[in-house]
Amino acid sequence: MKKPSDYKTLVAAFRGSRANFKPAGDRVLVRPEKFEDEKSPGGIIIPDTAQKEKPERGTVIAVGPGKLGDDNELVPVSVKVGDRVMFSKYGYDEVKIGEEEYYIVSESNILGTFNK
Repeated sequence: MKKPSDYKTLVAAFRGSRANFKPAGDRVLVRPEKFEDEKSPGGIIIPDTAQKEKPERGTVIAVGPGKLGDDNELVPVSVKVGDRVMFSKYGYDEVKIGEEEYYIVSESNILGTFNK
């Protein structure tokens, strides 16, 4: 699967996958950002496989309907498809849909969004 460059391509690529996944409740499906090999301050290339930390940022692919509030009213999720988000380091579940790996993140574990 090619790396999409814009929102419409991203949505079309996901819809074309084998599974059409809709998160439950206030959960969000996120495609983690893939980082290229990094260089140390001395110019040594650090391959992506040597990095121990998983990415804490990604693009929202699908959003659940929301969560029931105290008054039994549905409170919709505040992020939307296409938003770039930052989430808690250990606040997600890893899933594989088709050949792609995604994270399922609860809205309470989303720390914020990036400006476009």
